Amino acid sequence: MTIFIVLAIIVVIALAVLVANIKVVAQSTAYVIERLGTYSTTWQTGLHIKIPFIERIAKRVSLKERVVDFPPQPVITKDNVTMQIDTVVFFQITDPKLYTYGVENPISAIENLTATTLRNIIGDLELDSTLTSRDTINAKIRVILDEATDAWGIKVNRVELKNIIPPKEIQDAMEKQMKAERQRREAILNAEGEKASKVLVAEGHKESQILAAEGEKQAAILRAEAIKESKIREAEGEAEAILKVEQARAKAIALINESDPKSGYLTLKSLEAFETAADGKATKIIIPSEIQSIAGLASGIKEAVMND
Repeated sequence: MTIFIVLAIIVVIALAVLVANIKVVAQSTAYVIERLGTYSTTWQTGLHIKIPFIERIAKRVSLKERVVDFPPQPVITKDNVTMQIDTVVFFQITDPKLYTYGVENPISAIENLTATTLRNIIGDLELDSTLTSRDTINAKIRVILDEATDAWGIKVNRVELKNIIPPKEIQDAMEKQMKAERQRREAILNAEGEKASKVLVAEGHKESQILAAEGEKQAAILRAEAIKESKIREAEGEAEAILKVEQARAKAIALINESDPKSGYLTLKSLEAFETAADGKATKIIIPSEIQSIAGLASGIKEAVMND
């Protein structure tokens, strides 16, 4: 009975040990396995069984991309300006074995390497270039870090300069410069706006003068046309009146000729013509003989009447 109990205990312990050595490796994870203190293999995603008391899991390594934000590091530019720069590094483990055995503290190694590389790069740049060349600095640091960490099984995907903090006095000077630049741009914009306004006013005044001149021109043309039309109508009226008079005279003469006027009628007409001529300013008047005889007859008749 005792033997059965011991055997049962041994079987239970064996099963417990077997179950404890069955491992499931999750996605994006790798296990570094050592056998008797020496690297044996790397377990990838899936089910694995570890040999009890002989193999052990040396390190569980995450294969996901990591982000490390390093604190600000003091750096000196080429023109001897000390500033603080903090960086953000994106990296990923590509070889769990090298990551486990390549370096003692990978994160600390990356931080120190980043700080050293950053000082070397910034030391060749002046302040203005440092502030305007972030992309160039990021690219240079990434290339250098990627080459250095390749021996540690690490792939540096990206490096970003998070903050560049110049000294306080330089910040004040930069703010003053930015304020002056804004004021200069504002003055330029105001001047351009005033210029544009004056141009618009001048163009409007010019357009107004043009329109007024055109209106005056049209008015003068209309007045001239009205005067011309008035004179034409007046001349036509006079011509028509003269025509009417001449037509009436011709008709009268025609009627007189048709009626065969006597000598007395003609004599009276001659007297009327003489009367009209006498009313003029002529100094000499030639009187026809017929009118003279008539005048003598009239004078004799007047004397006879007076004697009576």
